[in-house]
Amino acid sequence: MSSRIGVYVCHCGTNIAGKVDSTGVAEFAAGLKNVVVARDYKFMCSDPGQDLIINDIRQMGVNRVVVASCSPRLHEKTFQNALARAGLNPYLFQMTCIREHCSWVTEDPAEATDKAKKLVAAAVSRVNWHAQLYSRQEAVHPDVLVVGGGIAGIQAALDVAKSGHRVHLVERSPSIGGHMAQFDKTFPTLDCAACISTPKMVAVAQEPNITLMTYSEVAEVSGFIGNYTVTVRRMPRYVNMDLCTGCGLCLEKCPRKVLSEFDEGMGVRKAIHRNSPQSVPNTPVIDADNCIYFKKGKCGACQKNCPSGAIDFTQQETTETFQVGSIILATGFDALDPTSLEQYGFGRYDNVLTALQFERLNNAVGPTGGKIQLKDGTPPKSVAVIHCVGSRDVNHHEYCSRVCCMYALKYDHLIRDKVGHDVDIFNFYIDMRCFGKGYEEFYRRVQEEGVTFLRGRPAEVTRHALTPEEEGKLIVVSEDTLLGRVMRVPVDMVILCTAMEARKDAPDVARIFGIPQGQDGFFLEEHPKLGPVSTATDGVFIGGTCQGPKDIPDAVSHASGAAAQALSLAAKGEVSISPTTSHINPDVCIGCKTCIGLCAYSAIEFDERRAVSVVNEAMCKGCGSCAAHCPSGAAQIKHFTERQIFAELEGLLARRPAPAGTETQTEQGAEDAAQAKA
Repeated sequence: MSSRIGVYVCHCGTNIAGKVDSTGVAEFAAGLKNVVVARDYKFMCSDPGQDLIINDIRQMGVNRVVVASCSPRLHEKTFQNALARAGLNPYLFQMTCIREHCSWVTEDPAEATDKAKKLVAAAVSRVNWHAQLYSRQEAVHPDVLVVGGGIAGIQAALDVAKSGHRVHLVERSPSIGGHMAQFDKTFPTLDCAACISTPKMVAVAQEPNITLMTYSEVAEVSGFIGNYTVTVRRMPRYVNMDLCTGCGLCLEKCPRKVLSEFDEGMGVRKAIHRNSPQSVPNTPVIDADNCIYFKKGKCGACQKNCPSGAIDFTQQETTETFQVGSIILATGFDALDPTSLEQYGFGRYDNVLTALQFERLNNAVGPTGGKIQLKDGTPPKSVAVIHCVGSRDVNHHEYCSRVCCMYALKYDHLIRDKVGHDVDIFNFYIDMRCFGKGYEEFYRRVQEEGVTFLRGRPAEVTRHALTPEEEGKLIVVSEDTLLGRVMRVPVDMVILCTAMEARKDAPDVARIFGIPQGQDGFFLEEHPKLGPVSTATDGVFIGGTCQGPKDIPDAVSHASGAAAQALSLAAKGEVSISPTTSHINPDVCIGCKTCIGLCAYSAIEFDERRAVSVVNEAMCKGCGSCAAHCPSGAAQIKHFTERQIFAELEGLLARRPAPAGTETQTEQGAEDAAQAKA
């Protein structure tokens, strides 16, 4: 069947038409080979715009379609669905981007229009070689995997479990709760963090549809959307969870004390420990690296005193494998370690604290029982709170961490409330960003409490005193940009509002689940507006702060969105798998196995009988690594074959008559040469 191509050029309001002559591009396209109709319309993605395509397919016999508009990431599926409704195979379609690639990046309208014409010509040349492809339907396993037991992971797990689907919740720590379990109060309502999170943690433990796996990590994931095989590595707790009653006697009898990671090094814990009395599960875990029994082969105080005989020093690491249909990643964030910012004196000066250290200092079950005090046990008479430590900083993280301004205001209020109204509090800020519901009102409330705000990023925190008033104090040196002068502010305590950053193991997690990271290290969503919880790997969703800095309400709602996406797959029961996968021609393959080592998804196997490589299309993601490296050209990606790519290049590079009234450089050079010869 000969090609009958329809070309449709979008104005996108003024996004494209403001620079590109959309009507002129359509007129140009009408003269290209095999084009039977070319139209321009204000909004091709709208229902009337799609109807133009559908009607031309039905009435004019158009059997291939080119749309010149915005990015294919935004509306390619929209137009493919329009083709399907008209009865045309959706892969007989090519979309070219003349918004992001032309109008938005080109100053001169004539240049933008000329480039748009070339891109349309390339798309028309390519679509001639498109072939019909068909998606296949696969059954979806109803179970869901949630990775990460912070507040986002808890919310996602509960949302899915309440629908009747089974959830496997994997958390690498001994108990769930994440960073929120470390907090004392939440802004702006000053609700008790434990009062909010503990009931949800208990609900997870008691929910029959949730299999809770703490002190565990996902070791391997294979398969494809709807049918993932997950292997979880479970570390030994050396405490039998079925026998332990959580009485805590072992914690009392253990003689070994070490610094507590949960208390951010502000307090101590035993070698056998749990994060807090509210930990879920409430079963302790033995730290083998610090346990006297594991180090010297003696002690065993916990085992001797356990009334239920739950201590088991023989436990070994185990693995567990199960099937799920979709995956939600809610692995959270790390707080920046400010040691590298030497100007702030963290780690060198006493009473210079990070935000999480102050949270534990202020917490009722923290190392001081909720008393805000200096290292010598006395309450501070003056406190400096430094915003944006590591955030909005070209040397560290250029992004805003979004929560620092608000938790700094929370600290201001808590210090006032617990230490007294005579304490001096200084906030050093760049800009106050109080964007959420009730946030601006809370900011005003703290201002009215007498907190001092100085606009400027501090240059350093030092103990070098210049006046008697500065002796024995921490001196914050900063410019006040509103006054236009350098300030030296002596204080007793400094709190550093450190940046939220991607977890240190984020690259390993991204590799296991086959998802990309952004420049900031956080996991990259499919689309910042239309796909904020989806990823490049179908069936894998992200929720909470693993996608970027968020406060608690945003993290919870984001996680619920991920749960809804996972449930939509499970509820439907089947999923359409894209046909744009790799195919290896057995008549051309030389059996070199180069592609097998390159495949990131283990989708290629070697057929020993035929001595050729074979693609498992169920696992292939169509990334193209095999096709790019295949020395014989046997590996090709469906819908991105060599013939299609070269046809696109030929259409792009084809010589065409210059627009009326213009001359190409070659023509002008020939004319100059002729005049010189004369």
